[in-house]
Amino acid sequence: MSVKHIQLAHGGGGLEMNKLIRELFFNAFDNAILRNEEDAALLNLCGPTAFTTDSFTVSPLFFAGGNIGKLAIAGTVNDLAMMGAEPQYLSLGVIIEEGFALDDLKTIVHSMAEELKKCGAKIVCGDTKVVPKGCADGLFLNTSGVGRIIRPGISAKALKSGDAIIVSGDIGRHGAAILMAREGLELESSLESDCATLWGAVEQLLVHPFDIHAMRDATRGGLSAVLNEWAVASGVNIQLDEAAVPVSDEVRGLCELYGFEPLDLANEGTFVLALPKAQAEGALEVLKRFGHCEQAAIVGEVVAAPAGKVILNTAWGSSRYLDLPAGELLPRIC
Repeated sequence: MSVKHIQLAHGGGGLEMNKLIRELFFNAFDNAILRNEEDAALLNLCGPTAFTTDSFTVSPLFFAGGNIGKLAIAGTVNDLAMMGAEPQYLSLGVIIEEGFALDDLKTIVHSMAEELKKCGAKIVCGDTKVVPKGCADGLFLNTSGVGRIIRPGISAKALKSGDAIIVSGDIGRHGAAILMAREGLELESSLESDCATLWGAVEQLLVHPFDIHAMRDATRGGLSAVLNEWAVASGVNIQLDEAAVPVSDEVRGLCELYGFEPLDLANEGTFVLALPKAQAEGALEVLKRFGHCEQAAIVGEVVAAPAGKVILNTAWGSSRYLDLPAGELLPRIC
């Protein structure tokens, strides 16, 4: 009789664990470095290198547009890409609760393998732990990533007066999709998370001579958090044009229903870009034509004062400070 659920023996270091790692993880992530089966991956790094790590505890594990596995790869790859780094090597730590469905684990692992193909990065080392039932909520993942810096100098501290602010797509999709899955909502439209690796779009920008000052994926805290962090880090003022910010009707409707602000909701496949205003239209064209970012838009500009603040110019002609989101809007979105 075939095993259908994860057992404690799958984390015990013996036959069952060896079979799980070889038949599932090694098959999905096969590469020469991983196949060496050493205690640590031997890497050949050259020049400036970006290094990041993240843990993923999203609830539910499956949502419209993705799952925890796709999210883990996209989140780590995107953190590297935002520093102008080509994603190269990833690690994977897996904590599985006893009784977890093996078919669900296979689906998650295969979605990770598919996402890796989109950016060329490899999982070169990992670790698997199984904990007793009740000690974890199904599945937790940790991924770390290493990437080669292609364009140095991209930083939250590098914004300058006269920069334009661009978003690569419509905002709030991931937070809204998680909310919809968590609340069991069924909409006539097919709202999905924007969860995706961004390296393809960023790479297209980097092959052009744009003077990119800053990039960041708008995850927890959404666009509001990114712009506030930039304004403080660079000592500038950011003017945001509310009418120019792309928001889907589905996201806007959910926000009205629950009293949320689209600017505060998380994204997992949308990033924010700052570069000189004279280059903004060119960057926008590259994103739309070659980066598959059809909803990309110029949404604001950087000015000198008042430093450290973000001002939202509303569709009604008024202006107000856009503050950092307060409290935990949606826990465990990533």
